[in-house]
Amino acid sequence: ADNLSDALKKLKITTTDSTADSLEGCLDCLLQALAQNNMETSEKIQKSGVLQVFGSLLMPQSSCTAKVANIIAEVARNEFMRNPCVDAGLIPPLVQLLNCKDQEILLQTGRALGNICYDSHEGRNAVDHAGGAHIVVDHIRSLCSKTDPASEKLLTVFCGMLMNYSNENEENESYLLLCFVYLILIFSFCFTESSKEQFAYTNIAEELVKLFKKQIEHDKREMIFEVLAPLAENDVIKLQLVEAGLVECLLEIVQKTVDSDKEDDVAELKTASDLMVLLLLGDESMQKLFEGGRGSVFQRVLSWIPSNSHQLQLAGALAIANFARNDGNCIHMVDNGIVQKLMDLLDRHVEDGNVTVQHAALSALRNLAIPVVNKAKMLSAGVAEAVLKFLRSEMPPVQFKLLGTLRMLIDAQAEAAEQLGKNVKLVERLVEWCEAKDHAGVMGESNRLLSALIRHSKSKDVIRTIVQSGGIKHLVTMATSEHVIMQNEALVALALIAALELVTAEKDLENAQLVQILHRLLSDDRSAPEIKYNSMVLICALIGSEPLQKEVQSMAFLEVISKLRSHENKTVAQQASLTEQRLAVES
Repeated sequence: ADNLSDALKKLKITTTDSTADSLEGCLDCLLQALAQNNMETSEKIQKSGVLQVFGSLLMPQSSCTAKVANIIAEVARNEFMRNPCVDAGLIPPLVQLLNCKDQEILLQTGRALGNICYDSHEGRNAVDHAGGAHIVVDHIRSLCSKTDPASEKLLTVFCGMLMNYSNENEENESYLLLCFVYLILIFSFCFTESSKEQFAYTNIAEELVKLFKKQIEHDKREMIFEVLAPLAENDVIKLQLVEAGLVECLLEIVQKTVDSDKEDDVAELKTASDLMVLLLLGDESMQKLFEGGRGSVFQRVLSWIPSNSHQLQLAGALAIANFARNDGNCIHMVDNGIVQKLMDLLDRHVEDGNVTVQHAALSALRNLAIPVVNKAKMLSAGVAEAVLKFLRSEMPPVQFKLLGTLRMLIDAQAEAAEQLGKNVKLVERLVEWCEAKDHAGVMGESNRLLSALIRHSKSKDVIRTIVQSGGIKHLVTMATSEHVIMQNEALVALALIAALELVTAEKDLENAQLVQILHRLLSDDRSAPEIKYNSMVLICALIGSEPLQKEVQSMAFLEVISKLRSHENKTVAQQASLTEQRLAVES
């Protein structure tokens, strides 16, 4: 406290005879005190009369200028200090500093002006009178092509300053909206993730929402939408936008435009509902709006699903898919009848339906089917039958989600897996999609579902259906996948085939060169331990077939497996010993 008082006294009597070093020491003392207790220190600064001195210290060529501007920025964080900063005549010299080249001075000056403008008519008017906003806009124009961290930080500060300057001042607002054209270009083409993160530390989200609420003209709202969308990709800003009340604005727009066929209204309905879905992609913002399934926003979004607007049906289904990102939410929604709403929506789009709506509704059902307790409930509600209606779809995005939904539904559900696995039309379609080389996602999901039908049903009938439909070769190919999880699923399914229906599958396994593939997997040092383990389990099952046993004997498996007895993974080493004994007996 004594140091602060001394520093304030020294600054008060500052004249041209003060050395830069003594000034720097005083300024450092003030900054330190502000960091410890901003409000109390600001009060002392105001009472001391030092604010008037600061104006004379704001000179581009001075080494102290950035620190002085930083102090002004810090004291102006307090509402009671903003008008005194204006009265002390600090705005004109601060605005003059916007013409200098020093980035640190520009940064601290932008902060100081932005904080003085925040919720202060006097501050905004003083900046307006000094011509500050025009200079800032010029800076934004020149910064839009720069992507270095220092320029991005400066751009963040200037955008925040412009927002504070414009708010609740209609003349300034109109001017600012013209500037948004530049902002849109910046956001669309130049902003990196790091610059969005910097915006999260400003109040730009709150100010944009305030500005948005006051706009009546469609064009001006559209401009703000253009800025909000890229900003809302950042999770912290998503939450800030939700807390600032953007969602309520979006719901109001939806309500006003949903029944209109005017081009502008249709466009605004899409923009508002799309942005709503984007806000739900953040975990915190999504959970805040879900409110345990009782939130008014969640209830409004539910009402979109039976709407006659394809755009709202789409947004509603995507929103449910986003809400269904944790088990608690999924269980609540299934228990409260959301599955029937989604099935009704799908029913409306079976014949020549809207592909994006089909995809979104299937995405929501897939996510809802993840919690174990939901699977049986959804199966008994008829979800599998509803999904199978889209087997005829030729659209890869729909095929992909259909496969994922069925795979989630049958996980550990033996009866359902058997029922679907004996469905010849389904299995034949899966075998067809296993060859969809142009669509890796569909091909991968088809293979995984084929494997899942066997693994979860453990049914001879299912295996026979898959063999008869030509599915064995795809499971063998799947064992060579670059993804360990898929390799493993394939090997477990093949081991079940060998254990339950080896005679039926024998020829197909031979033609698919399974034994050679297993030899390769066991010889490859890069194969994961579980792959080596399941390959050996499968070898033991295959030697029950005479032609396959001959292949095993002809390929010197004993040599490869004996090396695995000293594998660092104990389970692999134990299985190697068992497999070696088994092969020795058979030979």
